[in-house]
Amino acid sequence: MYECYLFDFDYTLVDSTEGIVGCFQRVMRELGRPPADPEAVRRTIGLPMPVAVGRILGTEDEAVVADFIRRYQPYADQFMTAGTHFYPETLPALRALRRQGKKIAIISSKTSHRIQEKLDRDEVASLVDFVIGCREVAALKPDPEGIRQALSRFGLSPANALYVGDSEVDAAAAQNAGVPFAGVTTGTTSAEVLARYPHVRIMAHLGELPGL
Repeated sequence: MYECYLFDFDYTLVDSTEGIVGCFQRVMRELGRPPADPEAVRRTIGLPMPVAVGRILGTEDEAVVADFIRRYQPYADQFMTAGTHFYPETLPALRALRRQGKKIAIISSKTSHRIQEKLDRDEVASLVDFVIGCREVAALKPDPEGIRQALSRFGLSPANALYVGDSEVDAAAAQNAGVPFAGVTTGTTSAEVLARYPHVRIMAHLGELPGL
């Protein structure tokens, strides 16, 4: 058993497909572009926003990407949290860890205020000690900065923490931080791909987590 459990957010704790795909489509309509392929958008969830937008638009033009993100933000403020849903296994797993006295944090490429908004709206903020989002670090995953920052705040060594995520970016971040990794296949990355990285378990859902 570990002393602390660090989690990715999108596709690990929550399914944010409805919110993210919806916001992308609204901006595409605003720009007079054809609708984005929903599956293509799904495959970008969890990536830094500029990377995701660049892939969907098929451009590396920073000005075009920045304009899209600027237009996206008001829609996200209105629709994102309502379109983000905890997986059925998430809250029971977090509550079980809390009963065991475990420390819990979220490290995500999403903004921390958006994650906190979801925790507050669902009245489950007490299940998480803190959130480290894209604005709290200089380098995003797979850079280990976010994970190392969490360990420092908890005063723990890498061996005493488990990082749980759904993507190769998460697995690589854990490897780079020297932290044990548990993969979950609730996202778009298969068990076979996650298993290519050092791991203690690949899970179908977070219901398998308590006891690790």
